[in-house]
Amino acid sequence: MARVTELLYYPVKGCAGTSARELVLTPAGPAHDRSFMVVSEEGVYRTQRRHPLLAVVRPAVTPDGARLTLSAPRTEPLQLGVDTSGPRRPVDLFGTAYQGIDQGDEVAEWLSGVLGASSRLVRVPPEHHRVTDGATAGTSGFADSCAVHLLSRATLALLDRKLAARGVPPLPVNRFRPNIVVDGWDEPHTEDRAHRLRVGEAELAYAKPAIRCAVTLVEQESGSRAGPEPLRTLAGYRRAARGGVALGTKYAVPRPGRVSVGDEVTVTAWGASEV
Repeated sequence: MARVTELLYYPVKGCAGTSARELVLTPAGPAHDRSFMVVSEEGVYRTQRRHPLLAVVRPAVTPDGARLTLSAPRTEPLQLGVDTSGPRRPVDLFGTAYQGIDQGDEVAEWLSGVLGASSRLVRVPPEHHRVTDGATAGTSGFADSCAVHLLSRATLALLDRKLAARGVPPLPVNRFRPNIVVDGWDEPHTEDRAHRLRVGEAELAYAKPAIRCAVTLVEQESGSRAGPEPLRTLAGYRRAARGGVALGTKYAVPRPGRVSVGDEVTVTAWGASEV
């Protein structure tokens, strides 16, 4: 029987994740997931691909979303009230124009000091509407693409075995930044074929494989790039039909609801793998 073993969400795009015993899945993914984004002064998104020190910034958002705390090594934590009604400013995410609500000069100065690059923090405005692609269309905040990223322990275990054959130690799950980690599937990459899932109160619908990028090369505790793995090993056995290498699966949320660690994961429709 497959069950949820970990739940995570990422309040600030590119920053450290927050572990949870329970998440509310909205049509745009876990509540507060990628609700904030760090941008340049020009409004262009920042990610760990170019600014790996984002990984050491640990956000904590209150359940009502009204307050955000940011902490980082060798820096005093910063608490701020979240502005959800201020002036909108244009922001750029993968070349597409959106709007964000700037969270002010104090947090901009704090982030600029941590990252060593002039930065600002914006929040998704209430009217934000972004349609995501894939086999099932959905929506999301400032995530790279779809609402939910799911990864299984069996998939990670196969990767670890292949890494071990190269003399590379296993990699922690935080390198892959999933929202839901599932254990209990015997076959690696079962999530590739699990096209409709019931998890707790929610239902997930397959969108596409999770194409991996240079973020997987970043050691999440230190914010430093750690070498060619896992991309070198994945390139040997996980090349996706649409290009790139894949590990894990992205889903839309046709039925929102509460999901908890320990919930059973039931596959209600199977499909072909795209990898």
